[in-house]
Amino acid sequence: MFGLYLHIPFCEKKCSYCDFYSIESTEHIQRFVETLKREIDLRAATYDGTAFTSVFFGGGTPSLLHPDEIMVITTLLRSHFVFSDDCEWTMECNPGTVTLERLEGYRRSGINRLSFGVQSFQPAELEFLDRIHNADQAAVSMHLARRAGFDNVNMDLMFAVPGQTIETLRDNLRRMIELQPDHISAYSLIYEHGTPLYADLLKGRVTPLPEEVDAEMYHLVISTLRQHGYHQYEVSNFARPGRECRHNLTYWHGEPYLSVGPSAHGFLGTTRYWNYRSLSAWTDHVMKGALPEANHEHLSASDLLTEHVFLHLRADGLRLAEVQRRFGLDVRQRLQPDLTYWIEAGFVNDHNDVLSLTAEGYRVCDEISSKAAARMAG
Repeated sequence: MFGLYLHIPFCEKKCSYCDFYSIESTEHIQRFVETLKREIDLRAATYDGTAFTSVFFGGGTPSLLHPDEIMVITTLLRSHFVFSDDCEWTMECNPGTVTLERLEGYRRSGINRLSFGVQSFQPAELEFLDRIHNADQAAVSMHLARRAGFDNVNMDLMFAVPGQTIETLRDNLRRMIELQPDHISAYSLIYEHGTPLYADLLKGRVTPLPEEVDAEMYHLVISTLRQHGYHQYEVSNFARPGRECRHNLTYWHGEPYLSVGPSAHGFLGTTRYWNYRSLSAWTDHVMKGALPEANHEHLSASDLLTEHVFLHLRADGLRLAEVQRRFGLDVRQRLQPDLTYWIEAGFVNDHNDVLSLTAEGYRVCDEISSKAAARMAG
């Protein structure tokens, strides 16, 4: 797998919990598109001809770009790079920003997968999360996506939101499932450092839900989605058969990905790089003909092993033969005696030489993944 990520940093309103780079303005979109084209040109000069298997327009709110602007970008990408015949082209959309005409335009540009940031269907929760859409717009967006020809659509769901109850979460799940998305990403609200939400937490303006309630909600999410045919293939991701997000799997399998745009992070071979987290700094470097990399790092063999174990356990499992081939290590031997305990406790499955987390294991994923990574690297 080989992924391509494009960061679109514009938002009508920045959500208080979001720590991704974005700006509450659309006045620079035209210049941004021209600069993005220049960075694509620069990145293409180092391209080795490997076919991309996924493309992801993230943000920010990519759906603030007009379909003609997306068409210009995708046309340029195809002129520089090779893409697999079944390449997954995902675009994040805010339910409050799409129309049938725009969605049809995105479809014509080559986008074949949408990701709607729904988060909730409860007015109070949407207001707390600073979302600009309402529940009706979320439902309408899904119907419009189907009319536009999209047969692969994700919806994001947030839980453990202050003020949320088991009952309102259950209602959110019911209403989302009724819309029949092909994929659901369900996340517990995280208080990221540097966000307005985190500042409110420090000032006592926000009180997080108790950990035991968060855990109960996560259990409800897992059990409900499983009952309705959604397979959990990562801590926070659930899909209908064959609808797993290929781009996210690229990240979780430690495969390479190229990234463009302000603040975008890329990973090529053993090197990780990141662009300037500033629209002006990113623009200045690109327009001078320089790659806009703020910095980069080279990962050691130990770093690569740690990331491999951590990421694969969080996703669809640790393949023992692959670890033996890449790192020369016997996983079962390294993880004893913890592995025996995890299996007996019902946290880990050991099947066909793949160690994977169970539903119960996903609930303590951080603990298991961290301990496993430390033992493998030790």
